[in-house]
Amino acid sequence: MAGTYTIRLDGMTCAGCTGRAERAIAAVPGIGAASVNLATRSAQVDLGQASLGDVAQAAQGAGYPAHEAEARLSIPTMHCASCIARTEAALQAVPGVTQASVNLATRAARVMYLDGATTPQALADAVTKAGYPAEVQADGAPQSAQNDDEARGALRVTLIAGVLTLPVFIMEMGGHLFPPLHHAINNSIGMQTAWLIQFVLTTLVLIWPGRQFYSIGIPALLRGAPEMNSLVALGTLAAWGYSTVALFAPALLPGNARAVYFEAAAVIVTLILLGRWMEARARGRTGAAIEALMGLRPDTVRVEEDGQITERSVDSLTVGALIHARPGERIAVDGEITSGNSHIDESMITGEPMPVRRAPGDPVIGGTTNGAGALIYRATQVGEGTVLARIVAMVSQAQGAKLPIQATADKVVRVFVPVVMAVAAATIVVWLAFGTLPMALVAGVSVLIIACPCAMGLATPTSIMVGTGRAAELGVLFRKGDALQRLEGARVIAFDKTGTLTEGRPQVFDIALAEGRSGDDVLAIAAAAEAQSEHPIARAIEAAAEGLTLPAVQNMQAEAGHGLTADVAGQRVHIGSARLLRDAGIDMAALAPKTEAWQANGHSLVLIAIDGTLAGALAISDAIKPGTKAAIDALHDAGLSIAMISGDSDAAARHIAAQIGIDHVVADVRPDGKVDALEALRDRHGAVAFVGDGINDAPALAAADVGIAMGTGTDVAMESADIVLMSGDPLGVVTARHVSARTMRNIRQNLFWAFAYNAALIPVAAGVLYPLTGTMLSPMLAAGAMALSSVFVLGNALRLKGLKRPEGAA
Repeated sequence: MAGTYTIRLDGMTCAGCTGRAERAIAAVPGIGAASVNLATRSAQVDLGQASLGDVAQAAQGAGYPAHEAEARLSIPTMHCASCIARTEAALQAVPGVTQASVNLATRAARVMYLDGATTPQALADAVTKAGYPAEVQADGAPQSAQNDDEARGALRVTLIAGVLTLPVFIMEMGGHLFPPLHHAINNSIGMQTAWLIQFVLTTLVLIWPGRQFYSIGIPALLRGAPEMNSLVALGTLAAWGYSTVALFAPALLPGNARAVYFEAAAVIVTLILLGRWMEARARGRTGAAIEALMGLRPDTVRVEEDGQITERSVDSLTVGALIHARPGERIAVDGEITSGNSHIDESMITGEPMPVRRAPGDPVIGGTTNGAGALIYRATQVGEGTVLARIVAMVSQAQGAKLPIQATADKVVRVFVPVVMAVAAATIVVWLAFGTLPMALVAGVSVLIIACPCAMGLATPTSIMVGTGRAAELGVLFRKGDALQRLEGARVIAFDKTGTLTEGRPQVFDIALAEGRSGDDVLAIAAAAEAQSEHPIARAIEAAAEGLTLPAVQNMQAEAGHGLTADVAGQRVHIGSARLLRDAGIDMAALAPKTEAWQANGHSLVLIAIDGTLAGALAISDAIKPGTKAAIDALHDAGLSIAMISGDSDAAARHIAAQIGIDHVVADVRPDGKVDALEALRDRHGAVAFVGDGINDAPALAAADVGIAMGTGTDVAMESADIVLMSGDPLGVVTARHVSARTMRNIRQNLFWAFAYNAALIPVAAGVLYPLTGTMLSPMLAAGAMALSSVFVLGNALRLKGLKRPEGAA
């Protein structure tokens, strides 16, 4: 890897950063030289004996991580799991590549690399050099068009092969089915002429529609990296070559071995091409969900400018554009209604079947359908920033993931093709020793043809594509594909309370005042201080103080998970939990009877102290979401334990837990305490999934085995999560786990089929049943079985398109 490379660094803001980054990189053992440039935010490195990984690690340790970029490559000539292993190896050998994931179902690769160390084109060149021509995939490239083109091309070559093969099959095999046909051929043109016609037609099949097997398979074989095309090439060339010798040089063969197998070579190619066409059609359907999402956005919209309405392309829209939507039209981009009232069908985004009423000031989401009212809305997000674009990006990323379960298949695939070739060679040797030359040929060709690494390569990615796509249609976004497997393995589902199990719109239920205090004064002071907080309880206090004059606030400081302190109208104010006031040394005994009664009834408690003295207390009530109890019951039925982690007091949290059937309650915790609570649950019960919606849930979402964020929550929470529930309904957790369990079952079925098929039929092709049946497996039947094996895997994966929500789930 020695050489000079330039890599971009993040986090550099001054000359001091440059010096620290340069010294850290220069200290790497074996490094030749290092120079860091602040203007370009990059480091030029002469590696010497070091590696780019060492350089990146040193820069990360100094606080200036190497910037990672992503490239997507289209690799249309991949056909089996062996292709995946070799293309991934070629990519990972490129200096600067940190991660490479190749997906057989999409014929694409996703590569993460150190920005500056290499380029997308260099990555494509590396794959091409490995024998698989690759191109850099443009952002937003229409996968449906690629799928359609591939399917049409596959159908064309299949039809050509079929037309050329049919006469060969009839001439050679027709006589076995209808003896008079054999006599007619023999008495008219003669068998020698018939064999010559078969030779010409079969040769055309091999060099025209079948040339892809040889143009890819033979070079791979010569490189010492055989794959599925190599197996087909060897098998068909063996049948064609033997038959050609029997036709043109029969003296080279024993008298009882002078037979032709042209029909076997031609039919094998035709059947495998037929299987690839069926596979291409099915593979196109696996990406149908994401194509449907991309098709939700209209191409043009009506935009108001200077009082005039003109029709414009959606791609030309900018933030702030004023857009008119007629009844029944799709909303083009994310926006905010400025005029009009309507009901919006958001089912394709959130999975919620009921239209939602929207009025001026309410948000609208691009891709949703306007109801009976005319609307005018102002664009707030366009292009890649819209919810729809982010959903498509999330689903695309998840569909390209490689699950841990695939590791076993990968290990087998690395040696599969060479082992099959060895088995075929051994089969030929055995049948030459104990049988005849034709029997050795038939058995050897059958072994080569029947082996199907394609099924192994397609088993996992096709199920992931269909499963995550169907999940998106149901309002569940798997941001990371491996979350499919991790969610199924979770033994405990832990929920945040506010905004997750409850509506997240708390209201002030009651107020208690210390002697000599005015309710309006206490509410005004509390509302003024809380105005700068993002917490839902702050909004409840503001709503309760509506109409009051709020005093000036200075020095507001939030105490994560417990409240805030501030200077309000010259007075030092503490607002929040009992722990906040207790830590400040404030006596709360005066209102204890009232506050304890509130907590016993499940109300959250907000205490207010002014200048070190308790001034009042507020009872905050937050309604439980309608679907919460049903979600908890469904998860219990699935054998899961349910926990609730909350910053509320223990009494209030347990009151809520008792109503909805929570098994484990962890209360009175700070945001960082949620991570500790998750660790404790994991130690006792196993893998834990955490469901939350707020900024304060982000650490727990990231720390959980699976983080599930409510789509109605904050962007920070969603970016920290593995799964996003667009509806914000707890029942979405039930749907997510259902999709996870069904998809993983589908993957296991596919993998079992792929392994069992090869384990069972390769010995059959080798002739182990000959002593019992007295017949050998025809290479033509082997070709049909191999083609149908891949189609079976794809067909099984496509069953996931019919996934329904569990009864009563969202």
